[in-house]
Amino acid sequence: MTPSLPTMAELLDLEELDRDLYRGINEVPDNGRPNLFGGQVAAQALKAAGLTIPDDRSPHSMHGYFLRAGRRDRPVVFKVERDRDGRSFSARRVSALQNGEVIFDLTASFHVHEEGGEYSVAMRDGVTPPAECPYEPFNHNFPLAESRVVPPLREGQGGAMLSDVIWVRIREQLADDRLTQACALAYLSDIGTGFAGVVVHDLPTGGPSLDHALWFRTPVRADQWLLMQMWPLMAGGARGLYAGAMHQHDGTLGAMLTQEMLMRPPA
Repeated sequence: MTPSLPTMAELLDLEELDRDLYRGINEVPDNGRPNLFGGQVAAQALKAAGLTIPDDRSPHSMHGYFLRAGRRDRPVVFKVERDRDGRSFSARRVSALQNGEVIFDLTASFHVHEEGGEYSVAMRDGVTPPAECPYEPFNHNFPLAESRVVPPLREGQGGAMLSDVIWVRIREQLADDRLTQACALAYLSDIGTGFAGVVVHDLPTGGPSLDHALWFRTPVRADQWLLMQMWPLMAGGARGLYAGAMHQHDGTLGAMLTQEMLMRPPA
């Protein structure tokens, strides 16, 4: 029998093994792709960190390194280190472990709500609505999300039609709390590539994630359509770095991101 797919709520419902030690489940044991989706591990690592944080503060930033490919047929254990709890900030480090080895390292910071001046990068105007956009060609790699690519499209590796502007959302309705929504946003932020519009000899449009950073700005719902705009920053030495912004449909900036990918030329 084909195993059923867990929900995002189940994916984020980590089992507490001991103080600061948690275990998570995976999306599916095997869907023809043995490696875990990096967004899943990042979301669960952020949740593990958040479970150790005082109730008055929420995620404001995270930075993760993908060190080894995770396997879908083994659970992931998350070990949290409590670096600091200050008057307004808390810092945590999380190691995601499989078979005794670290597959992902996360540093996360949490902040109490404070008032201050506002500025944000603007959402692109005149974007085709999600209902009129085609499905992202690699959607099967992140089955809890729905993703649509926004025209104009460019042909990438294997003939897939790609864009550096995409609509994304979690398929199910999620709890309202900011930690759950932030973890789901972390899951979504590992979708896509900022090099979809770049045409350079021997430079692929994407590849495995190396490291990933996310800054949360305004609370937005990850279970409603978000526009993710991405743009290339630099590439070379078989690595590529891009930045991105995630806006709510009304133009509210939810998060900013950067991601570095392994971009080895095709063999």
